[in-house]
Amino acid sequence: MSTPTLPHAPAPPYALDTGDPMHSQHASPDRPPAVDCAHERGHITDSRFYGHIYATETSRAVFCDVCRFQSWLDIEAQLALAQAELGMIPQWAADRIAESARVHLLDLDGVRAEIRRTAHSLVGLLRAFQSVCGPEAGEYIHYGTTTQDIQDTGQVLAMKRVLDNLQTLIAGLVERLVEICEEHAATVVLGRTHAQPALPIGFGLKAAGWIDELLRHDERIEAMRPRVLVLQLFGGAGSMAGFEGKGPELLDGLAGRLGLSVPDTGWHASRDRMAEYVSTLAMTAGTLGRIADEIRTLGRPEIGEVQEAWYLGKVGSSTMPHKRNPEGCEQIVVMARLAAAQAGTALTAMGGDHERDGRTLRMEWVCVPDVSHYTLTACEIMTRVLGGLSVRTDRALANVLEVRDQVATEGLMLAFAGHVGKQSAHERIYQLIQRAIGERRPLRELIEADERLGGVLDPAELDVLFDPARYLGDSALLTRRVTDRARGWLKGRRAA
Repeated sequence: MSTPTLPHAPAPPYALDTGDPMHSQHASPDRPPAVDCAHERGHITDSRFYGHIYATETSRAVFCDVCRFQSWLDIEAQLALAQAELGMIPQWAADRIAESARVHLLDLDGVRAEIRRTAHSLVGLLRAFQSVCGPEAGEYIHYGTTTQDIQDTGQVLAMKRVLDNLQTLIAGLVERLVEICEEHAATVVLGRTHAQPALPIGFGLKAAGWIDELLRHDERIEAMRPRVLVLQLFGGAGSMAGFEGKGPELLDGLAGRLGLSVPDTGWHASRDRMAEYVSTLAMTAGTLGRIADEIRTLGRPEIGEVQEAWYLGKVGSSTMPHKRNPEGCEQIVVMARLAAAQAGTALTAMGGDHERDGRTLRMEWVCVPDVSHYTLTACEIMTRVLGGLSVRTDRALANVLEVRDQVATEGLMLAFAGHVGKQSAHERIYQLIQRAIGERRPLRELIEADERLGGVLDPAELDVLFDPARYLGDSALLTRRVTDRARGWLKGRRAA
């Protein structure tokens, strides 16, 4: 019996014949027609399938095309209202402009066509907006200003929304880390340097370092807000010539309406503010990447000092059923690396000519959204990771005890220093511990049999020195200093 031949579906109306058999609209019995992709969602942050691990709902809402256009319309509306207050345009026109500043009223397909026809990034939108406002009020749209005034200000408003969300997420991370610090201030873990055993520390001290770093990023964000979140409204060449001598008043009025700071001069060609924003977010993501990498490493089975949350149904491998991969931590590291890559773009974009050119802003349209997507995503994933993180105190202690002789050497050296001198004690302890490691013998046995050190310290003193839990130094105190400051900071944020 022959197998029936299934009919091919008709080619979609906008499948392209690119010459590539994989994309040709010409179907054949052995080659199905192209899938209708409509060439949308090309960037990974917009992917319907993978976008959730590269961008957040907030970041996508800030930087989507429709939201960008709505932001520009909002600025045009507030500009018109501010100009009406100064008598620069009629109040009725400003009211009409403000009432019509709704992106859903515009023919966006027409805007798209006009952008391509005019090769201009804003005129197409302004013409569509004018048609909605009507011929009379439409004449007062965009009065005396220039394209980059609107687009720069729109970008700053987007950045403001990102920073608001970012600082909220940082506060959540700090709050969770404070809980971890307070629970594990005295939990003995192995401090490592150069990936090798160093000294015992409290786990809280490790997490306190993470808090301290995050709080510095929040300080940077707060410090840059008045410097970076500023209005752009200086006209074609930065002289405010089109504002009838009322430029400074208009600048103050519009900045107040939009909740932005007032710069002293135009910054069409001065892009240090954008570079600072991108770099600060990249640094914040970098810290999250460092924390994630630490958690990932400490969670390795051969270390096993921390454990991420896991749920039945989460799959680590398509071929190895046992896998429980640290996907969250790995993705945070990916976000940190991608964010770092945007800083170079932002620094490159600082090189604009004369009073203005198109190269700066168009580069920022890439790096500003991308660093925002990646940093917010890193924060959201880290929130989930820390929320389900547990410290395995038994494994942590076992790891310390496994190398207790090695981590005791500093304390031993300092204890013997009072008897034989610090440098001499260092040299002798060095020789004995290296011998102990090589011969796999207990260090204490070698010390007690040593002609120079044997009998110098009594057994009770040696008991203390070989007990890792009694050589945590000021771990708990240093942890408490950070958590006290963090709690005060959190209280201040809530009050604000």
